Amino acid sequence: MGAWRRPGVIDQFRRQLIDGMQSKGYDAEFADRVFRQIRGFGEYGFPESHAASFALLVYASAWLKHYYPAAFTAAILNSQPMGFYAAAQLVADLKQHGARVAGPDVNHSVWDSTLERDDNSATPGWHLRLGFRLLGGLAKSVAEHIILERNTNDSFEEFDDFVRRTRLGNAVLTRLARAGAFRSLGLTRRRALWKSLPIQKSLPLFDDLVSDPVPRALPSMSPIEEVIADYQTTGLSLQDHPVRSLRRELQRRKVVPNSTLAGLQRTFRVRVAGLVLLRQRPATASGITFITLEDETGFANLIVRPDVWERFHRAARTASVLLARGTLQREGDIIHILADHLQDLSDLLAEVDSRSRDFR
Repeated sequence: MGAWRRPGVIDQFRRQLIDGMQSKGYDAEFADRVFRQIRGFGEYGFPESHAASFALLVYASAWLKHYYPAAFTAAILNSQPMGFYAAAQLVADLKQHGARVAGPDVNHSVWDSTLERDDNSATPGWHLRLGFRLLGGLAKSVAEHIILERNTNDSFEEFDDFVRRTRLGNAVLTRLARAGAFRSLGLTRRRALWKSLPIQKSLPLFDDLVSDPVPRALPSMSPIEEVIADYQTTGLSLQDHPVRSLRRELQRRKVVPNSTLAGLQRTFRVRVAGLVLLRQRPATASGITFITLEDETGFANLIVRPDVWERFHRAARTASVLLARGTLQREGDIIHILADHLQDLSDLLAEVDSRSRDFR
């Protein structure tokens, strides 16, 4: 039947099937209905064995996610890129289920995300440690060099010890500093960034410079600066969600938090906004595109008809932060917003590197 998906192939058998059924005593209307059911199944159907194997994978995955959420998330993160959801959404879901997540660190991380046992915290058990693989632009060979030096000669005690032993350049040090990977050395991001700056001691200006020229009163980054640095280096933040910093502006525009949608009535007119996580246009959806938005409270699912997509083509296709206006639709626990107006708000979070996953 899979071969019949090619346009016109199955129709070659229509007359033959209907004539054969009529010769067996079935009426033409029933025979035509049977043909149309077969043709419809050929658009999406697949063998029972295929369905059974998928069902087994789904069952096993759901069991692992329920009983071992940290291990499940680590495995998915180490298999990226895959699926609908990026690392930020996978980690956010894990935190919502009560697990602790620690960021990349020069003394604790390896290339992959791993599990760490912690029985002294408020939430004892296995927790997730993010791996170096999440740091954009960091070569695997560099990460392996850090890990080898750490395993061979014990943990790094201070920044200068790390620089001396790894001999990494300023570009790599800056990348690690921006990601907050020197936390175990007692350094804030900004202090680590300062120490990562190249100092040209050959210039006369630096002849009498002390060995550690870091200002003692160097201010820490603000919460939103921390979040922006997280997204620019790892594509996610363990501190907060970037849309929270826009909440006052969104309230001014009468945008409701996504978490409030469940309490609204069907057909309610609503405005929502958030990071664009994914755009999906199934072949069987008659040109309709589904868009998922995320704010600091949760998700909102948009239905965008072809005419709305074309009217707001640029925002619909390219926005990383999107405001949508439309009508709330509810089927049981499933909530969608039938959008009739889209607005690009990407300039409000221009420094946040957030890219959607688009499936068409």
